[in-house]
Amino acid sequence: MKNLLRQWNRLSLVKRIIIGLIVGIILALIAPNAAKPIAIFGSLFVGALKAVAPILVFFLVMSAISQHKSGHKTNMKSIVVLYLLGTFLAGLVAVIASFLFPVSLTLGAGVESVSPPGGVVEVLKALLMNVVDNPVKALFNANYIGILTWALLLGLALKNAPDTTKTMISNFSDALSQVVRWVISLAPLGIMGLVFDTIATQGIGALMSYGSLLVLLVGCMLFMAFIVNPLITFIGIRQNPYPLVLKCLKDSGITAFFTRSSAANIPVNMTLCEELGLDKDNYSVSIPLGATVNMAGAAITISVLTLAAVNTLGIQVDIGTALILSILSAVSACGASGVAGGSLLLIPLACSLFGIPNDVAMQVVGVGFVVGVIQDSAETALNSSTDALFTAVAEFAQWRKEGKKIVISKKK
Repeated sequence: MKNLLRQWNRLSLVKRIIIGLIVGIILALIAPNAAKPIAIFGSLFVGALKAVAPILVFFLVMSAISQHKSGHKTNMKSIVVLYLLGTFLAGLVAVIASFLFPVSLTLGAGVESVSPPGGVVEVLKALLMNVVDNPVKALFNANYIGILTWALLLGLALKNAPDTTKTMISNFSDALSQVVRWVISLAPLGIMGLVFDTIATQGIGALMSYGSLLVLLVGCMLFMAFIVNPLITFIGIRQNPYPLVLKCLKDSGITAFFTRSSAANIPVNMTLCEELGLDKDNYSVSIPLGATVNMAGAAITISVLTLAAVNTLGIQVDIGTALILSILSAVSACGASGVAGGSLLLIPLACSLFGIPNDVAMQVVGVGFVVGVIQDSAETALNSSTDALFTAVAEFAQWRKEGKKIVISKKK
């Protein structure tokens, strides 16, 4: 048994996750009733990630801000611009792809117990109210906008605190990061339980019936990951972008795909940035920020599902309205961060742009939850890997201007 465990631990996390994935599928297909108890592993895994992620973001950002040295140059402005640009381009790519490869939906009964926002003003109001939310309530409800705001304010207030206080906060931050690493090391069991539960309850046929929609959604995300993001990277670093892009997808995207949580993937991205030799003053802020506002995958989801509803109802869309949808999906995606199913709940808002009734829009949300097993995983992988990618691009671009050599370091 000891030898078996030793061999298991020698495998990379990705290989262990793949094994867990395969075992979960096999058990769901051949013994769905007998193996039913293993579904609890998936619930425990997701519950642990959800529990630790909010407080992790809080301490990471507060620690980074409080220990930032005055006068130290950062690339935060460039990183934020890249985040916003990437999210807008993702919405635009989704709109163009939906025109080139239109898909229709089979809409049935409405979706109950889900309350979408009523308009742009309501979304912006909710966003501002999240900013000033009670800090304890923000942590309890995983309101990452509020968590980020309070962490920034407390970090600024603690800049003049004694070094012992800053060290204590930093120690808490490091300890929480280690806890997340422990949880992620249990991903093979969690993934096995999640996959088993999904296939045993919904069946593979439930996903196959929405094959064309899934192909369009995932295709847009792959186009962003392998075409648009490398193009942005090339413009920034002026050299072959794919070594950096592929490293971010491999080291960050794969883990995020299976954990389905950008916030829980923060320690993975921090380790990746450290391996790339980036400035900790930059990535210790930009990575938690990216988990909150860098939402290219969400922009794609909102645009594709909205235009699928438009095609289903036979509504004509002009270029101007399509461009507005790209902007609206990008803004909405940023506001939806940190909310379970946030991108799906903002689909009715985008549908209102075309005069689609709310009851019909909520049926589209229902379709989104069905395909969410794959869509949400791909969305999180794109979002999280891009956090690290754009952080690296901003700093490497600065290195290029200063004449420094850019080397994509291999994992230590």
